Amino acid sequence: MTVRLYDTRAQALRDFAPRDPSTVTVYVCGPTVQSGPHIGHVRAAVGFDILRRWLEYRHGRVTFVRNVTDIDDKILANATDDEPWWALAYRVELEFSRAYAAVNVLAPTYEPRATASVPQMVELIETLVASGHAYAAPDGSGDVYFDVRSWPGYGSLTRQSLDAMEAAADADPRGKRDPRDFALWKGAKADEPADAAWASPWGRGRPGWHIECSAMSRRYLGPEFDIHGGGLDLRFPHHENELAQSTAAGDAFARYWVHNGLVTVGDQKMSKSLGNVLLAADVLAEHDPLVVRYALGAAHYRSSLDLSASSFAEAEAALDRIRSFEQRASRALRDGGSSRVLAKDGHLAINAAVPAAFGAAMDDDLGVPQALAVLHETVRAGNTALDDGDLDAAGTALGGVAGMLSVLGLQRMGTDAGDAAETAALDALVRTMIDQRADARAHKDWATADRIRDAIAAAGIVLEDGPEGTHWSVNRG
Repeated sequence: MTVRLYDTRAQALRDFAPRDPSTVTVYVCGPTVQSGPHIGHVRAAVGFDILRRWLEYRHGRVTFVRNVTDIDDKILANATDDEPWWALAYRVELEFSRAYAAVNVLAPTYEPRATASVPQMVELIETLVASGHAYAAPDGSGDVYFDVRSWPGYGSLTRQSLDAMEAAADADPRGKRDPRDFALWKGAKADEPADAAWASPWGRGRPGWHIECSAMSRRYLGPEFDIHGGGLDLRFPHHENELAQSTAAGDAFARYWVHNGLVTVGDQKMSKSLGNVLLAADVLAEHDPLVVRYALGAAHYRSSLDLSASSFAEAEAALDRIRSFEQRASRALRDGGSSRVLAKDGHLAINAAVPAAFGAAMDDDLGVPQALAVLHETVRAGNTALDDGDLDAAGTALGGVAGMLSVLGLQRMGTDAGDAAETAALDALVRTMIDQRADARAHKDWATADRIRDAIAAAGIVLEDGPEGTHWSVNRG
């Protein structure tokens, strides 16, 4: 029952042991909200949502922090007279939130915006200046840089030699001691909005990108926390710089580094120049959100994911097999008078513990492909049990499927008491029509029977006639 994760810094699988056994702490770099989310953003969110769910299953409480970078060069560049930078950032932030919610990504424990933690960033920069690891530009611009040569550990995350690194392109190099020094604070510029600047000991300005996450992770999780996550493209320079400035300031920082793979389309990286960027809104408009989640989460989180039309078709077919079993098993258990039926609301009282093989796969660096194989094997075994009339085995399989779907975030959304009442009402209406159809057929009134069946089909209801009677389900195709 020990979770093992691939630690990017160690470049090896490590047994995961939380710093505080009562609470796992996770910080994931969230979006820079200069434009709406593409499918790569959603893939990353799904991957870390599965990690969070599994850690909750194994360890209980997880404090999960995902930030929003709402002040940045690109945000200022994309702002207009009609939509100021702060309005643009908020609108786009909501687009990300909607996309995440659509694919059943749990809301973070905390979701801090960079603009709300500027005092903490200034405090951290002051510490770095006082310790000799940062300096103000001598040209009076108000810029402050991290001195990479002052910190011997710089490059340890990505295992790079300092002299082999490219120059940091995040600020004008004229005030730098070394072209690789990166900006901690950017002095206000005449052509930028006056409200995009804050007071500091070095003059009005705004934070650099990298200092934001160091300050926010410290504020919400403390100077040492368990897991730092993000996309592979953030390892350098962003995460390398975070690690350097936080440890130089005296913080132990992240104990494990976890990075997700990127999304390609037709084996090519998504880019505007190639015209192959898949916007999240477009994909979600074309496919059921849980189908999208299945397609994005099916590959191992560290692998590259190449998306195509077949990716979603295969995901839809896989989910259909699972849903069909759930409906069939639930119906058989209810109709069979199983003791698993709860009298209060008609829901089945099943044991939603995951099978041991599923747990072993997830413990092994979130082996979702292997875990999905266990899920589908359980579905096959459950269908066989139903064919044999073994309701106990079918109930056990149904419980295991429910547990696995919950961990993977693939359970049906919206199953509160209100939804249960609506389902019960719909069931009563449909069953009344089924009884009317059966009565018409018994009297050989085929025209009426066909008319009732056509009306049911027009409402999106599928009827299944069998030796045990007629059952219905919603057509989700």
